[in-house]
Order: sequence, then C-alpha cells, then structure tokens
Amino acid sequence: MRVDRLRLRDFRTYATVDVAVGPGLTVLHGPNGAGKTNLLEALYFGCTARSCRTANERDMVRFDAPAARVEVDTSDRDGAHTLSVGFQPGEPKRIKVDGAPVERLTDSPARPLVSVFLPDRLELVKGAPSLRRAHLDQLVAALWPARAGNRAQYSRAMAQRNALLARVRAGRVGEASLDAWDAELARWGIALRDDRAAAVARVAESFPQLATELGLAGAAEVRYRPRTKAVEPTELAAELLERRSSDVERGFTQHGPHRDELLLLRDGRELKSFGSQGEQRLALLALLLAERAVLTEERGAPPLMLLDDVMSELDADRRGMLVARLDDGGQAVVTTTDLGHVPGAQAPAVVRLKVSPGTVLQDAAAAAAAA
Repeated sequence: MRVDRLRLRDFRTYATVDVAVGPGLTVLHGPNGAGKTNLLEALYFGCTARSCRTANERDMVRFDAPAARVEVDTSDRDGAHTLSVGFQPGEPKRIKVDGAPVERLTDSPARPLVSVFLPDRLELVKGAPSLRRAHLDQLVAALWPARAGNRAQYSRAMAQRNALLARVRAGRVGEASLDAWDAELARWGIALRDDRAAAVARVAESFPQLATELGLAGAAEVRYRPRTKAVEPTELAAELLERRSSDVERGFTQHGPHRDELLLLRDGRELKSFGSQGEQRLALLALLLAERAVLTEERGAPPLMLLDDVMSELDADRRGMLVARLDDGGQAVVTTTDLGHVPGAQAPAVVRLKVSPGTVLQDAAAAAAAA
C-alpha cells in the first residue's frame, strides 16, 4: 500500500494543501516554525484518524475554522483508494474509505501502515510504562492482525473482574465468584503475553546493530519484562488467586500483562533513567527502524515512515546510513531545515516540498517523478 497524495483543509496552520507524496523519499524543507511537523501530523491523521502529537484534537483545527478535513490517496495492486477523516470539535469523527463511512481505519486494507518519529515521542522511552505497552500492542496488531483481538479480550476480562472485585469488597457476593473471571483473564493474559514476547524477540534481533550504526555507544538491548512468570493460563490463574485478598482490598487487579514493561537498555542500564536525551532519541529511532524491518519481513512491504527533525543530531555518515536504510522499497517523509542535511535530497526521484507558513510548494521535477 502506497500513499500517493495528501489533501487537507483547515488543519493546524493550513487553509488548504494538495501535494503529491513520492514513492520513495519525500523531503519537507523550510525554516523552523514553517509548519513541516503539521504536515507530518496530517499524514498520520489521514492514515489512522488519530493525532500523533496531542490528545486534545481540537488543536488540529485551524484557528477560527469550524472543522478540519484530511484526505489521503493510496494505491496498491487492486487500484486506487481514498481515505478521508473529518473532525469537528464536539462531534464524532467522520471517517470514510472510498466514500463509504467506516467506524475506524484500522480494519481497512486500504490503510497503509505508518510509523512516526517526533521529538515529542521521547515519552515512549522516558515516560510511563503504559505508553510502551500501548506501542508494543500496536506493533503486535500490525504484525499479526488476527491477534489484535487478544488485547481487547484481555481488557474486557479485566474490566469484568474489577467490577466483580468491587461487588466482593461491598459484601454483595463471595470471593469464589471470581474463579471464572480469573480463568478468563488468565486465558487472554497468557495469549497477550506470548504475542508481546514474540514481537519483541523479532525486534531484538536487529535493534543492537541499528543502535550502534546510529551512534549509540555501548551494548544496546530491547527487552520485554512480563509481570507474570506463568507459562500456562492455569498458572496465571493461580497467581491471581494468591493475590485475590489484596485485590479485593484495593478494588482492582494488580497482577497481569497490564503491568508489563518494555525496556530499552544500554550496557544493561535503562535509558529511561540513565540515558541522555540524545541517547534516548537514538534508541527510539533504532527501535522504529527495527520494527520497520520486522514489518517488512512479515507483511511484505515497509510501513510509511514519518521522521521529524531527525537529521539535526546525526553526523554526515549516520545521515547517509539512515537514508540508505530507508531506501528499501518503502516510503519515508523527512523534515529538515536544510536540504544539505539529507543525503541524496537533490536526486530526481526524491520529492521535495518547500514549506513556508501556510503554504507548500512542490518541486516541479519531483512532482513529475511522483506521478
């Protein structure tokens, strides 16, 4: 699945934009504050119906405009498709695929996989474990779409168990009533744990080399740390039983995959606590590149990769390495303040978009190459 074109209206600082996206590398260049990151966000929003920058999606609507709209044209072996997402604050999103309303884009085969690197995403390295769990679950869903339901089933079982814990705590039912939900939670918990472990094992194969190539000193490692030591659902159910009295006292489930952790390490120490911001950026970029390689192997094509301000902290050799890694038959969109920071940016096949506040100008030769 390839992204061919981006159209938007009243999104962030833009009234209207209509630009082609290259089949390989697309470079957004312009001064700081011109709106390059806004375009990356629009691409992500058009492919996922979610913002990659903010939980307050009202911020995406241009000042004094009632609503924002993003359209993304895609194509694959079966032909062309159009994804559209309209957002008006206070109203449900209006999501369509080829003109037909859908509830979400994640189930549509016309939606390209997309990976994004933003400076703000450093929270994935140094923030709460819940962010890393959510990211890992998104990777599992991208690798094996049929397994995406395991996470949802686990969440439903935990919600039911927590509701029952409240009733037990209030004295309305006995603790034995938790047995059935312990078994259900354990069943989906082991499935979820195994999915996550399998995904991390795949990513861990290339992560150390990529981190080294990008300049992260020391032995880099990505490691999955599950909360449970159980191998089978019956063993996890037994662990839940051991903690039942404490769960009843506190009123929620304290043990299980919802407490798992994804660790990014350098020389055995967590980069979350012992890495500089620059080292954390390199580790995040290595993680996303490792995931891209795994997705390419599993799904047959690389995801669209959106990279914001990634070149500024890399030296010339590592910039070249990164561009070479991106030259794998997939698409990538890179922002920069200086075209000279992107090796090969002047090549005829590269689409170059010059960004200034409120406007985007497309290099004519590059536009012809994209077409």
